[in-house]
Amino acid sequence: MGAALVVLTVVSAGTGQLSIPPAEVLGSFARAWNGFVSSFGAGWMSVPSGAAMTHVNGEATLWLVRLPRLFMAVLVGASLATAGAVMQGVFRNPLAEPGVIGISSGAAVGASAVIVFGLSFAGPLTVPLFAFLGGLAATIVVYTSARADGRTEVVTLVLTGIAVNAIGGAAIALFTYLGSTQEREQIVFWQLGSLNGTRWQDVTIVAPLVAVGVAVCLLLSPDLDLLALGERQAEHLGVRVERLRVVAIVVIALLTGAAVAFCGIIGFVGLVVPHLMRMLLGPGHRLLLPASALGGAVLLVAADLVARTVVPNSELPIGMITALIGGPFFFWLLRRTRRRSGGWG
Repeated sequence: MGAALVVLTVVSAGTGQLSIPPAEVLGSFARAWNGFVSSFGAGWMSVPSGAAMTHVNGEATLWLVRLPRLFMAVLVGASLATAGAVMQGVFRNPLAEPGVIGISSGAAVGASAVIVFGLSFAGPLTVPLFAFLGGLAATIVVYTSARADGRTEVVTLVLTGIAVNAIGGAAIALFTYLGSTQEREQIVFWQLGSLNGTRWQDVTIVAPLVAVGVAVCLLLSPDLDLLALGERQAEHLGVRVERLRVVAIVVIALLTGAAVAFCGIIGFVGLVVPHLMRMLLGPGHRLLLPASALGGAVLLVAADLVARTVVPNSELPIGMITALIGGPFFFWLLRRTRRRSGGWG
């Protein structure tokens, strides 16, 4: 998965209206690695014309447009897939996913509220903060509603997610009605999901949040493995189940809120990738979580490449592409789970 991510990143970085050969992409990476990236603007832009100008345009396109977008795709894909894997482990069923049970909608509602009311007390962190709070609120509602007699009901989980998504959709519609034309366009962005316009400043905000979230998830992997044996057995083995759930809920909201805050609602990544990795590698979270992070990054980089190249001179919403992939997969997973009487598989 790591090798696939590297190859796909190089291909995606060179693909677009301005084609950049893979050798030039790798050469640019090498120059950046050698410490020239901090002064690339002045050096490149001083080239006046001719063949060298092609190099200028290629470097500028690569570093100012494509690479921030690619890095954001890697971060968002890894965060959503990791959040989905942890959620499936905590809820002990394969249907749990941040988008399916409404966490993404809750985060988008928080972000939409910031857009409409013009809040900026935390500067550039205001939108991610409110997205985090919205995702956390949705997670708490779903978790408390799906718990019954000490276990999480799969059907209740899905139905509660449908209700939370409906409420979130209504809230987003209300904010769309109250907002100005520009604010409405920004809210529509949240609903469709897109990496267009990503800047390095956005990447620097999301990167530490995702890094901390994924690191905490990796630390939780031994307890998640024990929880798979059952709550009572895990408690006998020293796992504090309720504390584990609380920490996991906060981390899931952090990862989902960070992703949704800058890219809008991108569904089904947290459902498809962890389930595929579990089918290939087994249920052990020590391997499942890093594999899911890499798989989510690969999926979203590939989806973004399709989104900006499949239609000439146009760009498709990336959330639409992941939904086209995840929707049929979710339908198949529901039927498979039903055949197993709602079990964990």
